[in-house]
Amino acid sequence: MDMLAEVLRVSGARGALGIVLKAGGTWGVWLDSYPGAALHVVARGTVWLHATGEEPLQVRAGDAVLVSPGTAHGIAGAAGVTMGSCDREAAARAFGDGRALRLGSAPVETEVIVLHYEQDPEVSTPVLTSLARPMHVTADQNAQFGRTVELLTAELAQPRIGTAAAVNSIVDLLLVQFVRAWLARHPEERSGSWLGAMRDPVVRDALAHVHARPEHPWTTETLAAAASVSRATLSRRFRAALGQTPGAYVTQWRVDLASVRLRDTDEPVESISGAVGYASPHAFSRAFRRARGMPPGAYRSRSRRTDGSSGNG
Repeated sequence: MDMLAEVLRVSGARGALGIVLKAGGTWGVWLDSYPGAALHVVARGTVWLHATGEEPLQVRAGDAVLVSPGTAHGIAGAAGVTMGSCDREAAARAFGDGRALRLGSAPVETEVIVLHYEQDPEVSTPVLTSLARPMHVTADQNAQFGRTVELLTAELAQPRIGTAAAVNSIVDLLLVQFVRAWLARHPEERSGSWLGAMRDPVVRDALAHVHARPEHPWTTETLAAAASVSRATLSRRFRAALGQTPGAYVTQWRVDLASVRLRDTDEPVESISGAVGYASPHAFSRAFRRARGMPPGAYRSRSRRTDGSSGNG
């Protein structure tokens, strides 16, 4: 199975165009309250990304950098520029009119496309929400990503019938291509996140087994055997990569799968419990209550009231 695709699907990771920035001269803007993860794609010029607790990062034309939700950060035309707060009203007007937001006073030298990626808040597996630091991919590390950026730029430059649908699809594709390129770089590095865990072959193999067969009665011992390592090795590597035990991850993923099905379908609780690996509805209800603070039936009712869903049948 395609584990990344499955996790992005279950987590409800969806992208949207934030704003196109065109800047020149001396400029800088603080973007800490942008929703979701932010992917800054530099289409032209050079940008310096400033994130709290990190050294300024130079991001050149063709590069992209992904920043975790809630990370205070800003972008500027130089490393030492004092950044002002973003004018939200001006940004909203520019976005509504299909225009770029202008920064600075000199002729345009830099163009940045800011994309937002949000995750279903009901899903606890932290695909995009626990990045330890900004993830940077350079232009020479992914030619395919660069071609997709060119496609997005062309759509934005000449809007036509279907441009909105095309842009949404391209934005989602860019996230997958970005992650592919990032994972292919320096496999010895770790990010301290779910994506970083994909670089550890032992953890990645174990996760692949869990995601392929969530209904299987996995234990640390059986997962270790499936990954061809000892129980102690799997436990140590799992904690280092994800900060939790294999058993805790199995439960988390099962509850995430169940949460989406409870909210989005009318499937009986008994069927869902078996599909996500519980021997009985009682065992499922007990695990679900511990994770979500309420039994499955109450969760289903609450989630339907919250989003107005009536189920897909």
